[in-house]
Amino acid sequence: MLSFFTLASAAQNNTVNTDVFSLIGKMGPTSLGVLLVLILFSVASWAIIFEKWRIITRARRQNTSFLKLFRKSNKFTEVLEQGKHLRYSPLVGLFQAAYSELRYQLSVAQVTQMEAVVRNPGSTGTKGRVRIHKLEGINRALQRASSVEINRLERSLNFLATTAGVTPFIGLFGTVWGVMNAFRDIAGEGSTSLATVAPGIAEALIATAAGLFAAIPALIGYNFLLNKIKVLASEMDDFSMEFISVTERSFIDNIPLSVGTSTPEGGQ
Repeated sequence: MLSFFTLASAAQNNTVNTDVFSLIGKMGPTSLGVLLVLILFSVASWAIIFEKWRIITRARRQNTSFLKLFRKSNKFTEVLEQGKHLRYSPLVGLFQAAYSELRYQLSVAQVTQMEAVVRNPGSTGTKGRVRIHKLEGINRALQRASSVEINRLERSLNFLATTAGVTPFIGLFGTVWGVMNAFRDIAGEGSTSLATVAPGIAEALIATAAGLFAAIPALIGYNFLLNKIKVLASEMDDFSMEFISVTERSFIDNIPLSVGTSTPEGGQ
């Protein structure tokens, strides 16, 4: 019985504190540096995820408001003015770019029409009706604006992809370094008991856990946000086709739509 209590007392005295914070406090400079880098990656990733989620949510909400405005309005000038309050909507950027190109083409067409009337005073076939003849310029303006808006939405997402790809390897480096130190300590003490081996191995595995803790949310956030941006890109494509259709119907086939003070009034 006495020997039993003696062994129990010895085991209690050899108990090693494996609390995570205690192990972190015993880390060397290299392991602490690795852990700090991983924490910075994780904090930055979470900040990007929350910020992008806020921007995308607001963009989708304002897209809905802008489409209602665009479809119920009879004047592009009215859409342009009220659209300024929906600055988070990518569709506003597309509309502004296409509107600018449309104004330019209409101004050129108006000048050409006036010159034709001056050269042929008796000609009244096209007088008072400003038309455009090509939609390629407007389509290119919409494509450029769409690329700009998508690049703006995707900004900083590469950091999430980098975090998801590199932090597990940084954590693995910290683990390998910790295991090397653990074996060095074992060799120095000349003992292979669990009390000698466990703290060093546990300390080394903290880096791997930290790497996974940084990588997994970054990967999930990257894929989630990228999918939401694809939905917004699809909305931009749909709006581009709708704008082209309205422009074709209003300025090529039928009565012009009101674009500004220099063009005739008309219905959409």
